[in-house]
Amino acid sequence: RSNPDVFESRMEKRNEVKQQPVGCSSQGEFIRCMEEKARPIFAEGLGTKTSKGGFTKDKTLDSILNVDMVKEKSAEEIKEIWNRYFSAKDTVYAVIPAEKFDLIWKRAQKCPSFLYALPRKEGYEFFVGQWSGTELHFTSLINIQTQGETAPSQLVLYHFPELQKEKGIVLMTAEMDSKFLAVPEAQCLANQVQLFYATDRSETYELVETFNHRSSEFKYMSVIAELEQSGLGRELKPGQASDKS
Repeated sequence: RSNPDVFESRMEKRNEVKQQPVGCSSQGEFIRCMEEKARPIFAEGLGTKTSKGGFTKDKTLDSILNVDMVKEKSAEEIKEIWNRYFSAKDTVYAVIPAEKFDLIWKRAQKCPSFLYALPRKEGYEFFVGQWSGTELHFTSLINIQTQGETAPSQLVLYHFPELQKEKGIVLMTAEMDSKFLAVPEAQCLANQVQLFYATDRSETYELVETFNHRSSEFKYMSVIAELEQSGLGRELKPGQASDKS
């Protein structure tokens, strides 16, 4: 009322804005541009196929991580990103130094399977780990004894060596059947892979060689002895005190 000319000018500008198609504002362009530049580093689940048993078939690093976005980052930065992302998930994960994975991989070619012991409330349950490419599949021994070659995997460790040469690290994550294994139990099995395959102790790795090439000489109790000596899985046996001496 005090200034009719200013009022009319404002109404004209308002009508101009209304006539513009939705999404044509400069702010909308800015938002779209920022969304394209800020694509998520992690894109887990995209383009993956699920095999029988709920495990991902032919799982690739690209299906989890936007590799192009981390190429300029250091190994330490990638490690931090990987650990921070998976720490919020109910799963097993790791960043393995290239030299250690090299040793594991070379030994896995010669000895593709091994028997692992998982501590239970009473005694131990045995699992067979079988390498298939860079995947390591675990199945309980009783499943193999009752179902043979059709025994389903209960835990799969996925190793991704794509950044091994350039960054000196191998990324690892897992999928598990939660009906049979909890995360701490799966973690115990994953830790044993490094215990037996990446060890500098010849007597420890000799158990792996014996299992693969001289099975008649293999002793189940030797695996348990090594496991107890290492201290792995001690937290899975309630009431067992840890040695602090």
